Amino acid sequence: MEDQNPYRTPDAVVAEIADGELADRGTRLGAAIIDTIILLALLLPTMFLGGYWETALANAGQVGFGTTLMWALVGFGVFAAVQFMPLNASGQTWGKKFLKIRIVDMSGNKPPVGRLLGLRYFPVQMAGNVPFVGPLLGIVNVLLIFRADRRCGHDLIAGTKVVRG
Repeated sequence: MEDQNPYRTPDAVVAEIADGELADRGTRLGAAIIDTIILLALLLPTMFLGGYWETALANAGQVGFGTTLMWALVGFGVFAAVQFMPLNASGQTWGKKFLKIRIVDMSGNKPPVGRLLGLRYFPVQMAGNVPFVGPLLGIVNVLLIFRADRRCGHDLIAGTKVVRG
């Protein structure tokens, strides 16, 4: 019979990393910042030319949900156009490529670009535009990175993880 020592380390099995070491949180944040800067550099002038800022200024900063949704779709389209090539080639956005991290499925393989755009990016970006609830969902999504497996909500939805390399 085994001793019941309350001070003994637990016998829990720790999940192993399939292919490559998990990317650290700071590097993932850096890649997200780079990707955001690229997106804003393209999207802000597009929004200016498309009349978004004029509408917002004319209405004291208030923009209707339909307009917000339309610009969210435009933003996703710009993101997809800019990031399609590296996501398709290596499972990396430009920011991830620069910081030498990549997105893989749970087996360590590069996921198809349709799965990345359709499951990893689109749902979270669209949910973020829902009044009141969207920002809360966005915060919960990124805070999940503090789990042991370092997977955000979008990683859980798409069945992905981010590794070095």
